[in-house]
Amino acid sequence: MNRLKQKYQQEVAPVLKKEFHIENLFAVPKVEKIVINMGITDQQNREKAIENVVEQFKVITGLKPNITRARKSIASFKTRTGDPLGVMVTLRGEYMWEFLDKLISLALPRVKDFQGVSRTAFDANGNYNLGIEEQIVFPEINYDQIESVRGLQATIVTTTKDSKMAFRMLELLGMPFAKEKK
Repeated sequence: MNRLKQKYQQEVAPVLKKEFHIENLFAVPKVEKIVINMGITDQQNREKAIENVVEQFKVITGLKPNITRARKSIASFKTRTGDPLGVMVTLRGEYMWEFLDKLISLALPRVKDFQGVSRTAFDANGNYNLGIEEQIVFPEINYDQIESVRGLQATIVTTTKDSKMAFRMLELLGMPFAKEKK
């Protein structure tokens, strides 16, 4: 069993249950899935860039990502229907816990001049959105094998609609939030 999943079950869930006066154990907020995506903006060599990013996602997440494609042609963006635009992967279960543990304990501390992640990046449904400027913060990425440093977006989807509960859950899991400004 993953270290972070065990921490959630043994420490985080009981604290959330007590703090928010939740009687039913199934009503305690939990992480449902993590969606990671990366857009590719290169006009030249887009196919090669997509292949490279697919390999990086396989290394980072352990799963093969889906290639996202344009739904319609847009001349000003020089895209046609069916052109590859990026890659995405949805993590659930053990893959999700492994990625979240790696993100919190290894990747985020490697970010240059890291002051913590935003406290306000929650949407109306209690999900947390995190932008990472460089995929090289993940220790598995071999810097020599990437053709370009790119940013990626991670969305942590929770089972609660309350952003306060979601914030507290991620805080208890060890998410390094930035200090509050006074």
